[in-house]
Amino acid sequence: MSSPNVKKNFALSTAYQLLTLLTPFITAPYVSRVLGAEGIGIYSYTASVQMYFSMFAALGTMSYGAREIARARGDKRQTSRLFWEIAALSALSSLVCIAGWGVWIYFHVQYRMIYLVLTLSLLGTMADISWFFTGQEQFKYIVVRNTLVRIAGILLLFLFVRERSDLVLYIFLMSLTHLLGTLSMWMYIPRMVFRPCLREFRLWMHLRETLVYFVPTVAASLYTVLNKVLIGAVGGDPRENGYYEQADKIIGMAKMLAFVSLNSVMGARMSWLFGQGADEEIRRRILRSMDYVLFSGIGIVFGLVGVAPRFVPWFFGPGYDKAAGLIVLLSPIVLIIGISNVLGSHYYNPAGLRARSARFLIYGAVTNLCVSYFLITGWQSYGAVAGSLLAESLVTWLYLRNCDGYLTMGSIARGAWRKLAAGVVMWALMRTADSLIPDNTLAVFCEIALGAGCYCALLLLMKDSFARYLFKEQIPGRIWKKAGR
Repeated sequence: MSSPNVKKNFALSTAYQLLTLLTPFITAPYVSRVLGAEGIGIYSYTASVQMYFSMFAALGTMSYGAREIARARGDKRQTSRLFWEIAALSALSSLVCIAGWGVWIYFHVQYRMIYLVLTLSLLGTMADISWFFTGQEQFKYIVVRNTLVRIAGILLLFLFVRERSDLVLYIFLMSLTHLLGTLSMWMYIPRMVFRPCLREFRLWMHLRETLVYFVPTVAASLYTVLNKVLIGAVGGDPRENGYYEQADKIIGMAKMLAFVSLNSVMGARMSWLFGQGADEEIRRRILRSMDYVLFSGIGIVFGLVGVAPRFVPWFFGPGYDKAAGLIVLLSPIVLIIGISNVLGSHYYNPAGLRARSARFLIYGAVTNLCVSYFLITGWQSYGAVAGSLLAESLVTWLYLRNCDGYLTMGSIARGAWRKLAAGVVMWALMRTADSLIPDNTLAVFCEIALGAGCYCALLLLMKDSFARYLFKEQIPGRIWKKAGR
């Protein structure tokens, strides 16, 4: 097995996240027009219900498993024992949840066929061992197979989903793609770990530890997945779920660009650094990662606010106008979550402080539940947005206040003020261009190009540290290296 390389892993993870980003960018315009807001809303609601069963099935194995494998890296016998124990625990919890899922299907007739199809996604959760490769910092094994399966899923979608009555077929293809992607990773396992020794299994010890990771996972879901469940259950109009789903989809793409690939790569490396006691290196990497998140996050927030009114009707088609307003209101959450995610993946998780972070997530979850439940009744999807913003802001504030000085509001302000100034100017230029260009397609591309170019140029002129590092050191250095000079 090759030695982990952070830059290579970051490039691989970024490439895969770009594919994940491009997939809905390619499919969403087609699917939104074929299925309509009501069909998208039904899928959003039923998939959100299924997601809760998947979370209970996985417990906290994704984060816990990656951390334990990272700490045991270099000792194949210890790694093998950990892998089989955590995989067995995940399989047992998944079987219990699948039984519970069967009870849910029995008592819910309205979407029974859809729920039956979504069982494939539960099976995919049971088979998911991506945490093992994350812990080993071997991201190529995750990227290659999932890329092939994802491309196949896109082709099948365009071939067979043709009209609104194909909603069940669409959900089947999405669920099957997920299952095949997780199953494909098992083909690498025989040469990476030893065979299991059942006599040495210590499942109960892992059960206790995974619960520490599971609680924050469920808490965090209360202001992501639960909002969709509440809109469907309390709001009663599937179209509202459709608007919220499309807005959340765009925000999800933005989060992938802002910080997902960075955090997925750095989590395992930070666990290793904490194990080595490299305090100064930890602080340096946290500050560098935060600078990256501020650079990408602030640019994305102002870019979304500027382009959303033109982008939504062009991208999703007619009937989704409300999603534009939801995107504008939700856009700050990209930066808010970006800050808390850096601290979660770079400090709380690798330092073994999940119990502390779990408390903060629970506070945010309760806030979201209370606010969203009451506001959704009158404001529908807008109420869900308000609940999410309040909850995420509270969690980020608590993370910053209790991170033992590894990151402060002062350090964030010093890294953010130039980026905020550039973002405001970028937004003003995008809105000016919007008023001058009548064609939607041309306006969208011009606004994005103008906004991105303006943002980066202004940061270079203001001598922003991260922009100078990126555009004067990293990118030119890689170009010269590629050229062989």
